[in-house]
Amino acid sequence: MATERPTRNDRGRSGVFRTKTVEQSIRDTEEPEHVLKKSLSALDLTVFGVGVVIGTGIFVLTGKVAKETAGPSVALSFVLAGIVCALAALCYAEFASTVPVAGSAYTFSYASLGELPAWIIGWDLILELALGCAVVSVGWSGYIRSLLDTAGWHFPAALSGPHHGDFGFDLLACLLVLVLTGILIAGMKLSSRVTAVVVGVKVTVVLLVIIAGSFFVSGANYDPFIPPSQGTAGGSGLAAPLSQLLFGFTPSQFGVMGIFSAAAVVFFAFIGFDIVATAAEETHNPQRDVPRGILGSLAICTVLYVAVSIVVTGMEKYTRLSVDAPLADAFKDAGQPFWAGLISFGAAVGLTAVCMILLLGQSRVFFAMSRDGLLPRVFSTVHPRFGTPYRSTLLLGGIVAVVAGFTSIDVLAELVNIGTLFAFIVVALGVILLRRARPDLPRAFRTPFVPAVPVLSVLASLWLMLNLPAETWLRFAVWMALGVVVYFAYGKRHSRVAAEAARSGGR
Repeated sequence: MATERPTRNDRGRSGVFRTKTVEQSIRDTEEPEHVLKKSLSALDLTVFGVGVVIGTGIFVLTGKVAKETAGPSVALSFVLAGIVCALAALCYAEFASTVPVAGSAYTFSYASLGELPAWIIGWDLILELALGCAVVSVGWSGYIRSLLDTAGWHFPAALSGPHHGDFGFDLLACLLVLVLTGILIAGMKLSSRVTAVVVGVKVTVVLLVIIAGSFFVSGANYDPFIPPSQGTAGGSGLAAPLSQLLFGFTPSQFGVMGIFSAAAVVFFAFIGFDIVATAAEETHNPQRDVPRGILGSLAICTVLYVAVSIVVTGMEKYTRLSVDAPLADAFKDAGQPFWAGLISFGAAVGLTAVCMILLLGQSRVFFAMSRDGLLPRVFSTVHPRFGTPYRSTLLLGGIVAVVAGFTSIDVLAELVNIGTLFAFIVVALGVILLRRARPDLPRAFRTPFVPAVPVLSVLASLWLMLNLPAETWLRFAVWMALGVVVYFAYGKRHSRVAAEAARSGGR
């Protein structure tokens, strides 16, 4: 570890922009009541990454975007989206190897941008991961009910969630979140083993689908690989993309621009690899293993996404693909109902891992903020036997379970997307700033071509954010404003960094 020394950049910051040194962040992890148990390897982290990234998107989004936006060239859209994610992943990898502390983008921001920006990104991540878990658990419940219906067992409508304004409680979604909360409290090693089994089943299903589907591919379905461009009317009012309201730009369907428009959509199938960084503090060798976990999981998922998109557009002409379940329906049209059922089973199993890892990431961010005093310190105590932040996990798991029970899937998913992209931008900027402020820090992994790669990551993430509806930006702004109020009402007054600076005579 480098010797701690304040830089001119650190000395010049005070108040809400006071930074927390990397050395202090690492020392906080050694306090007896806040020590998380180290039990994860690079393989565990890669499994976590693959587990949270591959969800229903691989079974649904590929066909939907092929039919509506890009045609067979959707495979190129996945490659482009993978490149955008790789830019962000390189920035995450450097930070995670330099600051191997729970909290991911929140902790990174505290070390480079200051306390208020760190709070804002932590507040953002709490929303992103909570809503993401709630929405995914509702999707899991839908798959399970569908499988039960196929078996002749019909779940009561009143316990299947709200429908068309009618009151209802999604019991299955709620129970899933509660069970996964218990597993996370019981220990990271148990969580990683459960995730490994679930991810193994999911990836096996995906590979079998790719292999089986390749026997039904027709070369004629790839012609034309890039369909002729078609203009779109775009949305109106707050439902329109922000880029349309600001610049009058409307996305196009098909053609070369259709590939880029599709990349903005399929990007969201990659969301989740950044959660690997939240487990850095519970990894045996975080400087080596966290970058491997982040980059390895992203590479695996990109290859699988491209392969599935090639198969689904080769099995059936893109104009005839269904929107709701394109891959399963393609197998049905090929006279293969067994494979269609296997896809539904794989999606349901896969979503279990997604929910668990989203809960994991959320509880670790909350734990890190609590340890810093920005949230009540009672939530940063670890379990004496399991070595996990059980109080924060139990609190957040209970809240998400209730939200999942009363939530129907709609625009909440878009809030998850904008929150993730905002975190990408902050981390990329943080890499540049920390390089300048602390060039002496040992970095086991270094982002190449700084500042070019972080700047490209910022521009790519911002471009994708501009493609989101204006109403999503509005909701995001309201949540951020609420977060600023909470910070000044509680976090600023209870900050450990501010208190320690006051005791040592700092400003």
